Amino acid sequence: MRWNLETRYKLLLELNNAVITNVSKNEFFNVLSKELKNRFNYDRLSIFLYKTETKSLEYFTIADGIQPEGFSLDVRPLVASSIANMVIRSLKPVIIDDLAKYSDQTSIGAMVEAGLKTTMAFPLVVRNKTLGTLHISFKKTPEHLSELAEILNDVSNQVAIAIGNMISYTKLKDENEDLEQKKQYLMTSLEDYQPQNFIYNSASMFEIMKLVERVADIDAPILITGETGTGKDYLARYIHSISPRRNNLFVKINCPALSSSLFESELFGHAKGAFTGAESKRSGRFEMADNGTIFLDEIAELPINLQAKLLQVIQEKQFERVGENRSIKTNFRLIAATNRDLFVHIQEGKFRQDLFYRLNLFQIHIPPLKERQADIPLLIEEINKVQSRELKRDLPKYTKNALNLLCEYNWPGNVRELKNLVKRMLILKPGEKIQSMDLENFIAVNKSESREENDSVFTLAEIEERYIQKALIKAKGVVGGPKGAAKLLDVPKSTLQYRMKKYNLNPSDYCP
Repeated sequence: MRWNLETRYKLLLELNNAVITNVSKNEFFNVLSKELKNRFNYDRLSIFLYKTETKSLEYFTIADGIQPEGFSLDVRPLVASSIANMVIRSLKPVIIDDLAKYSDQTSIGAMVEAGLKTTMAFPLVVRNKTLGTLHISFKKTPEHLSELAEILNDVSNQVAIAIGNMISYTKLKDENEDLEQKKQYLMTSLEDYQPQNFIYNSASMFEIMKLVERVADIDAPILITGETGTGKDYLARYIHSISPRRNNLFVKINCPALSSSLFESELFGHAKGAFTGAESKRSGRFEMADNGTIFLDEIAELPINLQAKLLQVIQEKQFERVGENRSIKTNFRLIAATNRDLFVHIQEGKFRQDLFYRLNLFQIHIPPLKERQADIPLLIEEINKVQSRELKRDLPKYTKNALNLLCEYNWPGNVRELKNLVKRMLILKPGEKIQSMDLENFIAVNKSESREENDSVFTLAEIEERYIQKALIKAKGVVGGPKGAAKLLDVPKSTLQYRMKKYNLNPSDYCP
């Protein structure tokens, strides 16, 4: 077929009209192959995308026509002797009328063995950016080869524009989806506290915070240890909030909730159609944490078979989405936390030693609340204020005796238990005075279980009994009056008498 000016323009116009409304790769390629095949009978059509960062090629979509043996859809390095490399280096068409002359080259030899004789390859360039290459091959050399090459060069320019627009559209769509996912993540992950509410007054916490200030701006892993409820999550968020990464996401991964079936999808994301139910592309937690902080909460609870996969992404700082074969690089700061003894877990074969060394460059141990009595009054005051604003209720006021009782309590649930207590008192006694006897029914602790762990543990009732005994000793057994035990404890005489009866306390036992 001869190509005059009119037939060229007609082809380009029809091709433009056919592909302009197709934004998916497969739809675009199918329309392109159909329109070209209507004009001349090629035997193979393929498009490659060029990745400048990795100097590699990947198929735009599956090729049409003959499939030479050994041609894989996987991403592959750009081979120096390949036709695609010649096109990309020169940014000019490469026309080979007799492939047999170059059959010693692996890829060309496979084309010859598949029966192909002639090939033409064209660069796909938009705004000085090389997107890839367009390849058309034939079993029989077409007539007027040079003329056909000219028209296909014009076609390749249109194809480049269409692919460039498609890539831009896809990138914008992905960015919007990522932004929406991040928005949803932030909305669902917001806690009823903020890192700036990490408050303390004890000497041990002051020493810890000195260390935190020194390591916050260093991009090194941190392992936070401590009992459940001590504030490991708080501290991790605080470290992120004062680090150079504070303007990016803090992404928490709850390790006990990760099942083997969801591990890779949750952490690394998945492509659309990667599995049943994957109706759209999804970014994983490590991708969301790019330039931010990833927090692995309760890392010791992660099954041993999943720890190797986690270790790999920590070491390489890259991963692949489920359903994709290209690597995604990510730059994150790692913080992990556990309430377990990892040395014991390593000895029992429950935790990888190499993963431990990756996590344990800096270790910060948060002591339990019972060892930080100086923090308790300040925590109660600040939690009271925050909860009061959120619940729109008047602040209750804790008496000195109530605070003393709470300072001596063992707090097996640590700060989390304290916070729950303060919230309950705010709901039940807004604006009222909180006495020691008001607290007894709101401390959930099992006396027998606590004593099995530690003989020095006291329940709130036991602490209250001790306070009454001390008051009776000081008042020399006098219950009422200006110098009586009730006055010392700041409670009504009738209330004290009820409590003494409950604890089987006889005032005469405390008389001199």
